[in-house]
Amino acid sequence: MANKIRIGILGASGYTGADLIRLALRHPAMEIVLLTANTYAGKPMAEVFPHLGFARLPDLITVEAAEWGEVDAVFCGLPHGTTQEIAAKVLGEHPALKFIDMSADFRLDDAETYAKWYGHPHQALHLQPEAVYGLTEHYREKIAAARLVACPGCYPTAALLALIPPVAAGLIDADDIIIDAKSGITGAGRGLKQNLLFSEAGEGLSPYSIASHRHAPEIEQELGKAAGKALMVNFTPHLIPMSRGELCTSYAKLVGGASADDVRAALARRYEGEPFVHVMGKGGLPKTQDVRGSNHVEIGVFADRIPGRVIIISTIDNLVKGSAGQAIQNFNLMFGLPETEGLMQVAMFP
Repeated sequence: MANKIRIGILGASGYTGADLIRLALRHPAMEIVLLTANTYAGKPMAEVFPHLGFARLPDLITVEAAEWGEVDAVFCGLPHGTTQEIAAKVLGEHPALKFIDMSADFRLDDAETYAKWYGHPHQALHLQPEAVYGLTEHYREKIAAARLVACPGCYPTAALLALIPPVAAGLIDADDIIIDAKSGITGAGRGLKQNLLFSEAGEGLSPYSIASHRHAPEIEQELGKAAGKALMVNFTPHLIPMSRGELCTSYAKLVGGASADDVRAALARRYEGEPFVHVMGKGGLPKTQDVRGSNHVEIGVFADRIPGRVIIISTIDNLVKGSAGQAIQNFNLMFGLPETEGLMQVAMFP
C-alpha cells in the first residue's frame, strides 16, 4: 500500500504493546511511527523485546515527547487511570485522529460506576458519550463510524461473546449466570509482582480478586443491554501458569423449555459467517491451545447433568482477541479496511 496509515502505540513495553507490534508488522496498511514507554524512553525496542529486534522500529520515547500530528491512529496500552487525560489532549488537538484504547478508561458508560470500581473520578467525561465499546462482532457499525473505541477486557471478550446471544434470545436466565474464568499470567501485566514470580505462580492455580474483579461491571453492563435490565453475575477469575490463553466456563439456567441444543443453535446462527468466532458442534471442546497466538474464538455448549442448566465454554488468546488483535480488528473497521486484514494468523499448535 503506497500511503500507509501511520500508527502510534502507547505503552509499547507491555505484553499487549509487544503483541500489537508483532501483529502490526505484518499488517499491509500500517506503518509504526511512534512508540512510547516512559520507563524505557530512549532505548531501542530490541533492548526491551529482543524478539522484535529484526524490525526497523522507532526508539521508545515518553508520552510527553510524542508528536501527535505524525500519526493517524493511536493504540493505547497504558494502565487504567492514565488514558483519559491523554485521550482528551490528543483528540482535542487532533480531532480527526482515531484513538483505540485497550485500557479500561472508556469501557463503562456510567461515570459513577467507573469511579466506584477504579477509585477515582472520570477525567474525560466529555468524551465518554462518544466512546464505542469495541466488542467487534456486536458493535461493528458503531465502531466503523467512531473515532474513540474502548476495546473490551480479555475476560469480558470471552464471556460476552458466549453469553450475549443466548441472553438476548431469552434462552437463559440472565440473573443466574456463573462465570469461572482462567487466564495466562500475561493478563496480569509485565510489572514485578510477588504473586507472578515463577516459584509463586508456577505449578499452581490461584483465584484472585474474588467478588471484586473490575471486569465484572463491564460484563454486567453489556449483558444488561442484551437482557434489557440491570443484572449481576457471579464472576471469579484465576491465574493459570501459562504465558497466554484464556478460558471461561459459564454456567446458566435454561428458561422457557430451552435446551443446550437450542443455545448452541442460537450461537451458531448469530456468528454464522464471522471470520473469528467459531461455534463448535455437539461435543466440541474448546481449548486454549487451539487459539494460541490467533484472533480466533472457540465456543462449545454442553447440557449440564443438573436438569435445566447449560454449560457454555469459550476460549481466546488473551493478548490477541482479548486485546491487541481485537484492537486491530476495530482499527480495520475504523479505516474502512477488510476486517480480517493482518489477523489471519493460524493458531500456534502445539
